[in-house]
Order: sequence, then C-alpha cells, then structure tokens
Amino acid sequence: GHSLCFNFTIKSLSRPGQPWCEAQVFLNKNLFLQYNSDNNMVKPLGLLGKKVNATSTWGELTQTLGEVGRDLRMLLCDIKPQIKTSDPSTLQVEMFCQHEAERCTGASWQFTINGEKSLLFDAMNMTWTVINHEASKIKETWKKDRGLEKYFRKLSKGDCDHWLREFLGHWEAMPEPT
Repeated sequence: GHSLCFNFTIKSLSRPGQPWCEAQVFLNKNLFLQYNSDNNMVKPLGLLGKKVNATSTWGELTQTLGEVGRDLRMLLCDIKPQIKTSDPSTLQVEMFCQHEAERCTGASWQFTINGEKSLLFDAMNMTWTVINHEASKIKETWKKDRGLEKYFRKLSKGDCDHWLREFLGHWEAMPEPT
C-alpha cells in the first residue's frame, strides 16, 4: 500500500514574518512538499517535489492547503477557551490517507493540542476517539458539527486519495536511488 500524509502546525499567535500555519506533505513517509501561510506557497522538495511541481494538481493543492490552514486556525480559536493555558496555543493536525489495490483503505485525522495528542477522527467510519480526556468537550462540540465531519471525510477520503493516485504515477516513474 501507499500513503499520503499532511502534517499541519497552526499557531494562535505568531511574530511578524513568522507563519501561523506550516504544512509538510509526505508520500510513503518521504517529505516532498512544504507550505507556509506567510507566502501561501508550496515549496517542492527532492526529485518527487520537482516532478509534481509542474502538474495541475500543484495549484489545487496550494489553494487547498491555504484553505485547510485557515479552517484549522478557526478550530484552534474554538478550542482555546477550553484549554487551561495562558500561553499561545498550537494545534498540530495529521491528515492521512492510505491506498491499496486501487482504492482508499484508510483515512484519518489526528489532533495534537499544545503538544498533547488529543483526538483521532477515523474518516472511514466517521468515529471520534478521545486520546486525552481534556479534549472530551472539544470532541462533543466537533461531533455535533456534521458539516465538519463531512469536510474532514471529503478531504481525507476524497481529495487526499485523489492526490495520492496523482503523485503515485510520478513516484513510480522515478529512478530507484542507488
């Protein structure tokens, strides 16, 4: 099987010139793209990054990373009052999709709040798992928002799987490292 993973880091506050959102994208655990909110650009890394840079998916991905970053920042604003800290908050989110035998076999979101793994959303069967009991209220709030769950499912099971298939064609055409 193959996997595509997006790691987002969202900060409630950032200094001028510092991005409030950063994302890294991995294909089969190989980092090949980086994004930051400061310039709203995706930076290609390595041979695969250079290959997919010229595709139509690239522009679509840049736009989507910006949108997801803004949406996650709004979620961070929602959870800030429920977290007991006076420090600026951070939200780390891992969106993951897996593909085997021409179909999506896994899609999930893991939420880490201020360094604590907190929630897991399985987009395949639309279920939430609380990892840190302090996130129970957040889970209840998000679970009530069916639109949010559908959005997470569409991104991880739909868009992520689509991009994974797109990038796999370039990945498989790459020469093996010597």
